[in-house]
Amino acid sequence: MTEQSRTRFRTEARGEHPDPVLLCLLAAAEHTLGDPGDSAEQPSPDALLTACQAALDRHAAAIRKAVAERRPSGPEETAALLAAVLGGRERFHGRQSDYLRLESSLLPEVLRRRRGLPIMLSLVWSAVAARAGLTVHGIALPGHFIVAVGDPGGGDEYVLADPFHGGRLLDVSDVERLVATSGHPFSPELLTPAQPLDTVLRVLGNIRRWAADRPEHARTQLWAAELALLLPRHPAQLRLERAELLVKTGDFLGGAAEMEDYAKILDAFDPESAAKVRLEARSARHRLN
Repeated sequence: MTEQSRTRFRTEARGEHPDPVLLCLLAAAEHTLGDPGDSAEQPSPDALLTACQAALDRHAAAIRKAVAERRPSGPEETAALLAAVLGGRERFHGRQSDYLRLESSLLPEVLRRRRGLPIMLSLVWSAVAARAGLTVHGIALPGHFIVAVGDPGGGDEYVLADPFHGGRLLDVSDVERLVATSGHPFSPELLTPAQPLDTVLRVLGNIRRWAADRPEHARTQLWAAELALLLPRHPAQLRLERAELLVKTGDFLGGAAEMEDYAKILDAFDPESAAKVRLEARSARHRLN
């Protein structure tokens, strides 16, 4: 990603109404431009954004046409229509094997393959629905992402659907079982619509976890961590993660300096951990010898 693209990412993330679709597309551009293949064949960030926005608009046009033909009378019929078009005709869905692929967290690839993680497919549903004039919100359950067709936060009628399984409708007992598999208790607050920046942070977290299990992809984990740090809200631990990744990718002095800065933050409330981080920094500097 160019410095200009990162500036755009940061500006969008800190705007009054951040767009999770644009942020996820800018994040995907980082991976695309960092690909070791022939750079002459790589699309520019603007070309990538234009192509993906056009794809979302095409899907939205199909939804608008279906709405005009069927005239759904409530959220259940609207959810069935979305499932028929996006999950059926357009074949957006997921499989367990998608959790093993980085492409499943990159929005341009999800749009191209019609496959992805639950959070990415839910983002497609909500983005397409918004363009078609419908209300669909992402719901960030522990361990799984679904959508609400309608507005659970506004007191209106709504239904729940699972884009990962083609838009299968869910009742509360289905959701309780989904939440139970993650080891969390169910509460109605879990059905609150996800905030845009929380969605982006979770997408970047999925990329970081994918890369963390594959040491050869440390640079992928690094850019995902660096983008997460540009968000106005992020875990403080990300600063240490970035420092360790700088060391892992060969920037020993840069990583050591970041560790020492992080240790200063820890001094106020966790001096024991601060001392351990300073030892890591010293070890990183010694690797230059």
